[in-house]
Amino acid sequence: MAVRRRRQRLKKRTRRQLRIWGAVAAAAAAVWLVGHWSQVWPALVAVLLAAVVGGAGWALLRAHRRAVGQDRVWRAREEARARELSMAEVDALSWQEFERYVAELCRRDGCTQVVVSGRSGDLGADVVGYLADGRKLVVQCKKYAPHRSVSSQDMQKFVGTARLEHGADVALFVTTCRSFTKAAMGLALRQDIVALHRDLLGSWVGGAHLESLIPLSGSGGGTRRRPSA
Repeated sequence: MAVRRRRQRLKKRTRRQLRIWGAVAAAAAAVWLVGHWSQVWPALVAVLLAAVVGGAGWALLRAHRRAVGQDRVWRAREEARARELSMAEVDALSWQEFERYVAELCRRDGCTQVVVSGRSGDLGADVVGYLADGRKLVVQCKKYAPHRSVSSQDMQKFVGTARLEHGADVALFVTTCRSFTKAAMGLALRQDIVALHRDLLGSWVGGAHLESLIPLSGSGGGTRRRPSA
């Protein structure tokens, strides 16, 4: 018992001494800081700023990684949706859904800044975006019954706005019907319009890349340029 009491007293004395020396050290540090504050505070501010900047940078990096991950998931979902439909399902779409689906196909094939107008009075620009090489793409979408044909009048309207109004490098006329009239196709070839009828649209839906379909209309390659900001 006596040994245990001595050990307890020794532990209490040691703790008191540690508290005293800790207080003395803290007081000495405070006195030193006061005496040398003009030299110390710049370093403290620098450390604090470095911590703030480092924390902000780490937060931005995490946010960027999260945004990139979400974008990849979104693109994968869009690409999967763009591959899922058959032509029978495309025929069942409304004209608004068809325009959105064409935009999905464009995104699937690497187009950027893709926007769907989704309204009347868009002057033929149902979908607008940029190809991977920077050319501006303007798309006219016509959701027609398979047995119909795109008329010369439809083509004339698009010819008159695709480049003059919208600055298209590649002007794409895509339709669900099987053909363009002879006059419409002749106008498309003369005016450098890419005409995608039902069969070519089916190839696009089936996985063919847009870049591989552009020459099949005869012309319509456009000039290369970088997208504007």
